[in-house]
Amino acid sequence: MATSITNDAVVPATAHGTDIYVIAAHPAWRESRVNRPMMEAAYTLPRVQVQDLYSSYPDYAIDVASEQAALARAKLVVLLHPIQWYSMPALQKLWLDEVLTYGWAYGGGENGAGRALQGKDLWLVATTGGPESSYHPQGYNRYFFDAFLPPYEQSAALCGMRFLPPLILHGAHNVEQQVVLQHVETFRQRLQSYPDWPEMDDIEQCAACVVPMRDRPVEQAQP
Repeated sequence: MATSITNDAVVPATAHGTDIYVIAAHPAWRESRVNRPMMEAAYTLPRVQVQDLYSSYPDYAIDVASEQAALARAKLVVLLHPIQWYSMPALQKLWLDEVLTYGWAYGGGENGAGRALQGKDLWLVATTGGPESSYHPQGYNRYFFDAFLPPYEQSAALCGMRFLPPLILHGAHNVEQQVVLQHVETFRQRLQSYPDWPEMDDIEQCAACVVPMRDRPVEQAQP
């Protein structure tokens, strides 16, 4: 069941009448000063379903059928998490591995097989510990932050989803509280106003990348 944490209590989120699915992943919510209030802000919006992965699946046993049902209802899928080692938290990656299956989320096939997510939007909302200046050829992260986005962009493309411009807050450990509050409010407003974002008309829809069965057998045998 989708959940949200408020004042250390786990609160179930309703799935009725929602078209936005926020998948929140943070392995240490008590230490989160940005992602946690963002998750809680999303939970207050009636059209948003929030899934707190680490509270729902502490044993890492993901309910694939439930997750796919939530994705099928959604028009906008939001990945909300801190960037850890230039990627997503471990349970978020496992969620992608187990939920976005061949023949459902991507791949060729008849009768719409592999097209369950086609035409939907994917939005990355993330925080980094390092400041923006660290994501620079002369910074200790050596690359601009955009260099770490292709895995997210291609995951969306493989599923025929439109990848929306990410919402990123750098230096989350040290930014002033007012900056955090403004960022959370921006996130809340964007969710509330979706899909009426001014840049939407300039973002092209992505056709699904067809993966032939010979490249991904139905049995999904491991290489």
